[in-house]
Amino acid sequence: MGQLAHTEIDGLRVVVIGGGIAGLSAAYYLTRQAQEAGLAVGCTLIERDNRPGGKIITEAIDADGTFLVEGGPDSFVGQKPWAIELAQELGLGDQLIDANPVHRSTYLLWRGRAEPLPEGMLMVVPTRITPFLRSPLLSPLGKLRMAFDMLIPARRDGADESLADFIRRRLGREALERLAEPLMAGIHSADAERQSLLATFPRFRDIEQRHGSLIRGMLAAKRAPRPADGRSSRFAASPFVTFRGGMGSLIEALVAQIKAQIIYGTSVAELRHDPSAAHAYRLRLSDGQWLEADAVILATPPAAAADLLAPGRPDLAAGLRAIRSVSTATISLGFRRSDVGTLLDGYGMVIPRGEGRKINAITMTSTKFAGRAPDTGVLVRLFVGGSRNPATFAYDDQRLQALARAELREILGISAEPLLCRIYRWPHGNPQYDVGHLERMDRLCDALPAGMALIGGAYRGGGIPDCIRQGREAAGQALAFLRAQPQLVE
Repeated sequence: MGQLAHTEIDGLRVVVIGGGIAGLSAAYYLTRQAQEAGLAVGCTLIERDNRPGGKIITEAIDADGTFLVEGGPDSFVGQKPWAIELAQELGLGDQLIDANPVHRSTYLLWRGRAEPLPEGMLMVVPTRITPFLRSPLLSPLGKLRMAFDMLIPARRDGADESLADFIRRRLGREALERLAEPLMAGIHSADAERQSLLATFPRFRDIEQRHGSLIRGMLAAKRAPRPADGRSSRFAASPFVTFRGGMGSLIEALVAQIKAQIIYGTSVAELRHDPSAAHAYRLRLSDGQWLEADAVILATPPAAAADLLAPGRPDLAAGLRAIRSVSTATISLGFRRSDVGTLLDGYGMVIPRGEGRKINAITMTSTKFAGRAPDTGVLVRLFVGGSRNPATFAYDDQRLQALARAELREILGISAEPLLCRIYRWPHGNPQYDVGHLERMDRLCDALPAGMALIGGAYRGGGIPDCIRQGREAAGQALAFLRAQPQLVE
């Protein structure tokens, strides 16, 4: 059956399948916690690509100066603490930065014009009256309907609902179509009519239940005292946190400090589970070697996890294959600052579905974060594909670049020849959290074999902090499982 390959530490063995941020975090916390507990636990991480990090990739490109281009996420939410905590543990605390405080505006394309979101708007909820009333983004009736949020009773049954149903119920149709769809559904490349509120924006349900109104809840949050001054508290209040050297810095630091065997360029071809065996799991790799393990952490997309589980657990495979995904791409363009004229004075622009554009959003990358372009340059990133424009993902690179340049010309008046163009494609890279997602995940995870965990962006939170949290929790669960089997300990 092939030669058995063991980790360097003999004793308890855990295999992590998948080297994205969730899998890397699981391996890091597993080996660290095992060492702290005095357990002889060996960890092997299998990654099918030739590099770690999954969708986190940072590229430094020399084009009349250095541009720092992100292929995937360019930042993470500071309000969720797990990414900041991990960065500090890895010694990256002094590398954390947040978005440029001078250019805080976010714009929305409305009737072909870039209109700033009203000052004081928190997501889709107004907290300042005058800027909201002056904004052309909603009609007078639409604004009045949003104000009814103060009177509408809160839903108390705890059941999930779509983002679209929730926003229509509390704020009205205009707020959904002109604000929530591009701002909130756009974050997940999702269809607001199918998107689970509890899986993607649980805070909104919590605010509704605690305050009876989104507007009252957001006003209360604004009035709440901030934490004591300090670097960590400053980042905790920021919606956009990243690293001076790009998001790839986190991956580099993680890989350098993981005390595990990492195998690149190899996938798992077969996964067997026999709880009566000395080591309950056996894995055949694509290069023919076999691994034995006492616990397995699956940190792969649903389709890959389903393929591994299908022979022995077709029920689990069917549940995983029911998780939908959409394909997206980003197009980053670098320009000479002198060639682009007046720039959009903000972090970027979201685009409502009703505008009929073939792109979903624009980020002014070099405005949003320091160090992303030379002083004489400008870096812009466009987003295509997803639930709204799936056909654009199929464009070849030449057509995508032409589309990006045409959209920039028509929307922002940028017609210059770019210094660089980088396109990153993520086929089926954006999982869709449809209504009822969390309940389905509970059933899936409860049915997993003993000693197995399922983590990653498709399961219980797609952002970087949530993936790190899942990795840390899976590591703790694996160690607890191994501790409960004293016959495995030397």
